[in-house]
Amino acid sequence: MPILDINEIRAILPHRYPFLLVDRIVEMEPERVVGIKNVTFNEPFFMGHFPDFPVMPGVLIVEAMAQTAGVLVLKSIPDRHNKLVLLVAIDYARFRRPVVPGDTLRMEMTIVKRKASVAKIAGRATVDGQLVAEVEVMCKLADKEEKQPEATA
Repeated sequence: MPILDINEIRAILPHRYPFLLVDRIVEMEPERVVGIKNVTFNEPFFMGHFPDFPVMPGVLIVEAMAQTAGVLVLKSIPDRHNKLVLLVAIDYARFRRPVVPGDTLRMEMTIVKRKASVAKIAGRATVDGQLVAEVEVMCKLADKEEKQPEATA
């Protein structure tokens, strides 16, 4: 049973299809979170990466891990609807094996250091208990700006 389902995640993160890359949160503690991404052949990136050998791009694995971390950071903030979590650094990214359609990506993210508006979070992604990726990300809380009117030509 998930701690947070997709609708609860959507209430926390601003991401939407096709860029919402966390399907469930299955564990959550004050400094640690575990998210799940079910990787299906219908993902839009598989059309071009690679048509004859579909592999989830490493940058999207890191993004999914960062989004999982974003849920942890935003969940504890009372005015989270007025905030964005922006990725400001990616360190020590390592990819151990391909993630392919049918895989269930399990992303465990742990806060290493946290200040008022900045957090450093380390994570591991696994499929069937095998390590597929590791990364440290740094994120910054930012205020959402009100939408500016679109320029007219």
